Amino acid sequence: MAPAGPPPAPSTAFLEPGGPAHVVVVGGGLAGLVTARALTTAGVDVTVCEAGSVLGGTLRLAEVAGHRVDVGAEAMLAVRPEGVDLLRDLGAADELVSPTTTSASIWSRGALHPLPRATLMGVPTAEDGLSGLLTADELERWRAERPWPGGSVTADLAVGSYVRTRWGDAVADRLVEPLLGGVYAGRADELSLEATMPALWAAAVADGALPQPAPVSDQAARPAFAGIIGGMGRLPGLLADDLTRRGVRVRTSTTVRAVSTGRERRFSVTVGPTMAEERILADAVVLATPPTAASRLLAQLIPEAATALGEVESSSSAVVTLALPRAGLPGLPGSGFLVPAVDGHVIKGATFSANKWAWTDALDPEVTFVRASLGRAGDVRHLQRDDRDLVTIAHHEIGEAIGATLPDLVDAHVQRWGGGLPQYTVGHATRMATVREAVARRPGLEVSGAAYQGVGIPAVIASATGAAQRVLTHLRPLDPRL
Repeated sequence: MAPAGPPPAPSTAFLEPGGPAHVVVVGGGLAGLVTARALTTAGVDVTVCEAGSVLGGTLRLAEVAGHRVDVGAEAMLAVRPEGVDLLRDLGAADELVSPTTTSASIWSRGALHPLPRATLMGVPTAEDGLSGLLTADELERWRAERPWPGGSVTADLAVGSYVRTRWGDAVADRLVEPLLGGVYAGRADELSLEATMPALWAAAVADGALPQPAPVSDQAARPAFAGIIGGMGRLPGLLADDLTRRGVRVRTSTTVRAVSTGRERRFSVTVGPTMAEERILADAVVLATPPTAASRLLAQLIPEAATALGEVESSSSAVVTLALPRAGLPGLPGSGFLVPAVDGHVIKGATFSANKWAWTDALDPEVTFVRASLGRAGDVRHLQRDDRDLVTIAHHEIGEAIGATLPDLVDAHVQRWGGGLPQYTVGHATRMATVREAVARRPGLEVSGAAYQGVGIPAVIASATGAAQRVLTHLRPLDPRL
């Protein structure tokens, strides 16, 4: 993905009186690009500063066996409108696609078991599909559901603690943990019930009864996930092209070192190395960065928010993409599988990309693509191995899971995501409420990204759009044209 936008200007100061308001967006990931687009749509002059050499954050394409495929997020929730609506606004409505299959499995105790359909983020709401995945004793423990001691939950707690108490260890380890690991790269015994499983949290603080999932027929009528032909990694490029057409300055390889209060209640953004620093002046600033970077930039301006953001840990992961010859390839069942950490395998999941996406299957008549994900919060041992080892492990364990030896590789690619996912640990909702309240007391300064409203693509878009709207509310008295 090529950096977008014109070459960096030597400096950007406040525009002349009567000119449009100017906003600096720090961060060129999905949150930053969406924030910039929402602002410029309203007529604001925008500069985006991205520390890296490419845009898009964890949305990225890479060439494997001569074809560009996703090496980051490869799907988004379609039951939320934000992602689908954005792609339609960008003129890509005709390229939206649904998975060919969503029939996933759990690799547990040496066998693949179909993922039960009737669950609430892994907590079963019916017995169908549990036999074999759970032992007879574990199944009996699930049936003997226990109420939470004292009745209602009154304070946030770990998902694992709640699930283990009510339905037993096996439900937490073999159903809930793999799903949470796939979404957050985190562990059930550390992740917040309130922040990661809001439906179960609402039930826990009420009467404890599980809400029932939508009937399968309703789910079939509304595909839960969507993608785009050519991969979700195209989205940053579509956004960057749109921003360029709108005149947004997009500056890659531009590290923001400080944000301070400038004259007339405005802001000064310091970029570049110490010996050649540059100050960009702005009427407002949006920090669309990971929590650690936002904490550093807010340390002097809003210490309370900086402290809360500094408590948010991030998890690292890796995506290993394998290109395999179709000749001699054993059958790959469904869309892929999840892996419980309790079984001790290195990979935490695999996606049979050519099974899941028709556009991927059509890339090459002789090659098919599968990918594995690795990395769980608090365990970076395996991520410290070199790329060759990770490829070997993924190749072996996928074969072990399907009970066959995979053919020799045509090509492989390893994409490492250092600190790519914020961890929604116990108390996360309270921490983020602290951040929001503290930032609200500093008009013209906003935050957006995966730490605030959810880690999925639609949630990040919602966070970015909300930040842009709050900035516009602040700017309208200064610029009545907005």
